[in-house]
Amino acid sequence: MDIDFERRGDGPPLVLLHGIGHRRQGWTPVMDRLAAERDVIAVDLPGFGASAPLPPGTPYTVDATIKVLERLFTDLGIERPHIAGNSLGGLFSLVAADRGLVSSATVFSPAGFFTARELTWAATVLRASRLAAGVPEQFMARLAANPKLRMAMFGMIYGRPDRLDWADLAGDTRALRGAVGFEPTLRAGRNVRFRGSCADVPVTIAWGTRDRLLRSSQAIRAQRALPNARFVWLEGCGHVPMGDDPELVARILLEGSAETGAQAAETKASA
Repeated sequence: MDIDFERRGDGPPLVLLHGIGHRRQGWTPVMDRLAAERDVIAVDLPGFGASAPLPPGTPYTVDATIKVLERLFTDLGIERPHIAGNSLGGLFSLVAADRGLVSSATVFSPAGFFTARELTWAATVLRASRLAAGVPEQFMARLAANPKLRMAMFGMIYGRPDRLDWADLAGDTRALRGAVGFEPTLRAGRNVRFRGSCADVPVTIAWGTRDRLLRSSQAIRAQRALPNARFVWLEGCGHVPMGDDPELVARILLEGSAETGAQAAETKASA
């Protein structure tokens, strides 16, 4: 199937996955920083951004997306790349790590650690955001010119929406409105929880202190589920932290993708 991606830089391959309703351009604030040291591949997931939807009749399950990613790795000529993901992309990254498909995983507010009530909250916020995305852009642009209204409009997703250009926010809004994979992904994910261990694969979990979509209780749950993972709080960042603090996010991505599973095993053996 037709998967859209942007590839930049040179070095160990690092695949970047966005969250539900988002697009690969969410990683733009950190791309140049990463490309100086990595072969960076930012991907539009199936049914999101410019990528084609899954074939008719194919459910938007974790397994279906992981198969698409495996084929993409093969097509791009990369074996066990480093991977990073935000939200839904974080869940896919952890599953890929648990299945031994990648060399490391760095995840930002990954899905899969919520209770039923927390999932209902997140789904309600996301559906409301998608409904609001139907407002004419000219009217939305006038509202977003007011800092308080911009925070009210985008503060559930970003910790600092004032740091993002309106053109980027408008592009995100169009991507959310046009994401054919949005509803089927929400429906398929109702009973999905991450239960893996990511044994022998280095994992970094980062969580924004201003994340209002997947809140801090889930961060604590993720730490308990993966006690060997490195955990980082992102001060002042929201659910999508790349635009809130690009320098911090880029540093965490480079650090998280600096060690492979084989190196981690050697470190443990020599300890």
